[in-house]
Amino acid sequence: MRLLYTFVWILSLPVVLLRLWMRGRQEPGYRQHISERLGFYPAYPQQKTLWVHAVSAGETRAAEPLIRALLARYPQQHLILSHMTPTGRTTGALLFADVSGRITQVFVPYDITWMIKRFLRHFSPSVCVLIETEVWPNLVAQCQHFAVPVALVNARLSEKSLKKALKLSSLILPAAQAITCVAAQSGPDAARLQSLGVHTLEITGNMKFDVTPPEHMAERGARLRHWLGDRQIFLCASTRDGEEELLLNAFVANRKANTLLVITPRHPQRFEQVAAMLAQHQLSFVRRSAMDLDAGENPLPASVDVVLGDSMGEMYMYYAACDLAFVGGSLVNLGGHNLIEACAMAKPVMTGPYTFNFSEITEQAIAAQAALRIANPDQLFQQAWSLLDEQATLRNMGQNAHSFFLQHQGATSRTMNMLEDVIRIG
Repeated sequence: MRLLYTFVWILSLPVVLLRLWMRGRQEPGYRQHISERLGFYPAYPQQKTLWVHAVSAGETRAAEPLIRALLARYPQQHLILSHMTPTGRTTGALLFADVSGRITQVFVPYDITWMIKRFLRHFSPSVCVLIETEVWPNLVAQCQHFAVPVALVNARLSEKSLKKALKLSSLILPAAQAITCVAAQSGPDAARLQSLGVHTLEITGNMKFDVTPPEHMAERGARLRHWLGDRQIFLCASTRDGEEELLLNAFVANRKANTLLVITPRHPQRFEQVAAMLAQHQLSFVRRSAMDLDAGENPLPASVDVVLGDSMGEMYMYYAACDLAFVGGSLVNLGGHNLIEACAMAKPVMTGPYTFNFSEITEQAIAAQAALRIANPDQLFQQAWSLLDEQATLRNMGQNAHSFFLQHQGATSRTMNMLEDVIRIG
């Protein structure tokens, strides 16, 4: 089955590269370092190397506490940090600027046998650490061939993803069973991963709870809040394709005086699309990219309806500035995004009906009275406006959110305990 899978990959490679080039029209980073995606890299010195693979921005942020722990625990080792998306690479460069001399960032090759072999021969990593869900059959098989132990950490697997994996069981199960060890985010994730035949598994929790919000982001959030004026601020964060239209329709139909909507699309290539939607809805808006928070500008005019958060790496700033946050990807059937960054900034959270990617965390946050679930966009704005008028409830939810964040820390140290044995083997 893996031979057939590889053959299909090879046949589809021209289409994949064309699609990569086309995506580069909106996000130029897709047209950079293309040779790396084929397994060709600049010269790399012979040195002890750890390899961490974080596919995109979310996984890279989740991996931050672990990467810093690895660098501290193994000061003689260099670290290869690989990605699939330009946003992941950009996020990594921002997060690890202070330790850039010890980290080399690259794109991981496509999952074709000879490309993975070139990567492994070139860098000779002693261990491969995959973040969250990135299990590729040829990658795992070639790591096994080169005696490179594979750890899947901060691992999650939704019921939907499990069903897909079982349909391709002859391909996915051997890969899962070849993984050296797995650190799962939750009990349900662990149970689903075990059904794929994972041998060594521990429940370590979610490392995103161990990410420390940068101090300067709280300060910049205060500046943004001052610039936005004295209106109540409702943040719709990490929104996805198909979701913004629903949100804007509901916002127009449920307008409320003295409120400001801030919307931050999840992917930068969609900033222009959302700007066009705002114009179509005849909403007055300003872009974050047009603001200079350091210039001491006058507060935002009251005539502005929406702020479009068209920036990367500032999510904590947006959370710090808002009164109430909705976490996107949950009004459409995409499984949602995690609530942790909002909770870390002590903000009350709202979420939609589709949260299967983070089901346990979401249910726990709701049970802790840190979050609320709504059924549809109209209910979202009606509930949001109601909450913004109930300052005591809003304050209590924010305090509950921060307590929830603090109570769930410690996953990184538990994961490190597991990895030390694996790295010793490698």
